[in-house]
Amino acid sequence: MGGSLRERLAAAPITWGVCEVPGWGYQLSPEYVLSDMAAIGFTHTELGPVGFLPADGEELARLLSQHGLSLLGGFVAVVLHDSVRLEAELTRVASVVDQMASAGGTWFISCPISDHDSWQRPPLDDAQWDQMFRGFAAIDDIAARAGLHHAFHPHVGALVQDDVETRAVLEHTDTQLVLDTAHLTLGGTDPAALARSHRDRIGLVHLKDVDAGVARRLRSGQLTLMAAVQRGLFPPLGHGAVPLAEIIETLEHDASETWYVLEQDAALSGPDARAVERLRSDVARSLEFVQQCEAALRRPGG
Repeated sequence: MGGSLRERLAAAPITWGVCEVPGWGYQLSPEYVLSDMAAIGFTHTELGPVGFLPADGEELARLLSQHGLSLLGGFVAVVLHDSVRLEAELTRVASVVDQMASAGGTWFISCPISDHDSWQRPPLDDAQWDQMFRGFAAIDDIAARAGLHHAFHPHVGALVQDDVETRAVLEHTDTQLVLDTAHLTLGGTDPAALARSHRDRIGLVHLKDVDAGVARRLRSGQLTLMAAVQRGLFPPLGHGAVPLAEIIETLEHDASETWYVLEQDAALSGPDARAVERLRSDVARSLEFVQQCEAALRRPGG
C-alpha cells in the first residue's frame, strides 16, 4: 500500500449527497459523481449505496477505470440482531463482498441497523446483542474468504451509535473499527482517545469534522440528521470541533499504511448547481487541510 497521506485518501459518494438512508434527498448520477472525483484528483472511491454503481464487479471495475478510479470498498447497512433475518442478510453481504472483490476492493464496511426501510433505535436485549456480535464474526469470515477486510461503522441513528455500544462491539468481537471521526464524536466518543487506545483495531478512517452548534441542535432533537447535514453539521476538515490534526498525527506516527476516506456527509434538496458547487468547494478546502497535516508530519519533530 504505502504512499503519502494524500495518496491514501479516497473519496465517497456521500460527499456528493449520494446515500442509502431512506429519504435522504436528491441523488446525483454516477457519471457526474465519478467524473467530479477524478477531476478533483482522487484515485480511489468507496462504493456508495447498493445499486448506485453496477452490481457486476467486472463491469464496476471497468466503469471506475474509465474515470481513473479504483475501488477501495464500501459501506453497507446490515440487520444482524434479528435471527430470523440473519441468513438472508449474510447472503446479501456475500453478494456485495463478491462484487467488491471482483472489482478490486479491499474493505467491506458494515453498519448495523434495525431495518432497511426505516432506521430506528429500538432497545435490544442481551440475546439480540449476542446475535449482532455473531453476525459481525460471520461477516469477518465472509470477507476474509474473499480476500477482503471487514470493519464496523458506528453511526448516528444506527444500532451502534454511542460510546457504550461502540466499546461493546470492540470488547465482544474481533471486528476492526471504522474510525469515523464525526459520527463517533456525535455519539459521545472521543475519537482522538480511541485512536490512541485502540490503534490496533482501527482498520479504516472516515475523515469529517463537526459543527458544534449544529450538533447540539441534532442531539436535542431540534433537527433530524438530514436537516442537520443540510445546515452544515459536517463542515470542511479543520473548520469544526474534531481534533483531526491530532488524530492524523496519532495514526501516522509509525509509518502508517492506513487508508482514509474523505467522507463529508452531504444532502441535496434538489438539482441546484450552486449547492453542488458548494460541495466541491468544501472538498477543496478539506484537501488543503489534509495537505497541511501532511506537511506538518514531515517537519522535524512532526
